[in-house]
Amino acid sequence: MKIFIKNMVCNRCIAAVEKIFCDADISVSSVMLGEVDTAIDIPAEKMLVIEKSLLDTGFERIKDSVQQLVDKIKNIIIIKISELDIDENFLLSEFLSSKIPKDYSSLSKTFSQNENITLEQFFILHKIEKVKELLLYNEFTLTEIAGKLGYKSVQHLSSQFRNTTGFTPTEFKKLKDHQRKTLDSF
Repeated sequence: MKIFIKNMVCNRCIAAVEKIFCDADISVSSVMLGEVDTAIDIPAEKMLVIEKSLLDTGFERIKDSVQQLVDKIKNIIIIKISELDIDENFLLSEFLSSKIPKDYSSLSKTFSQNENITLEQFFILHKIEKVKELLLYNEFTLTEIAGKLGYKSVQHLSSQFRNTTGFTPTEFKKLKDHQRKTLDSF
C-alpha cells in the first residue's frame, strides 16, 4: 500500500515518519520524501491513529491525487536544490518533465492553482533559502554558491536575493535575525 505524506522535506522527516509507522506496528517496505510503502493494507482504525500521529508531528496524509502530484513536484525541487549541483543552463521545465511523465504546462498549471505561486517562483524561493543557509554556514564563497545553484553570475544571484529578501547577501549575513523560512512554509 502506498501512502502519500505532506511536509516531508528532509532525512529527519523520513526518520520521524518511520517511527510513527513503527509505533503503530506497521511494517514499511520503504520511506522516501512524501511516500511510504507498506507491505500490507492498513486497517482503518490503525490508519486513524497514524494520521493523528502524523498531524501531531507536523505531517499530513494526502488522499487527493492532485495534492499528491503537487507534493511530488515540491519534493523533486527540494531534493534537486539540496544536491547543490544545478548547471547554469538548467531548465526547470525540462527537469520536471523528465522526472514526471506529464506535460510541463499541465504540471505548472496544477501547481499554480493549488499553491497560489508559480513553479518558477517556488524554485527561486527555495534556492534563496538554500543561499541563506549556505551563507550562514560560511563554507562557500558567494561565487561558489552561485555556481552550485545554477546562477550565471554572482550579480544574478545577488540581484535575485535582494529582490526576494530586500537585502544583499552581505547585508543578510550581518543581520542578527536571519529570517529563515521552513521548507514547508511555502
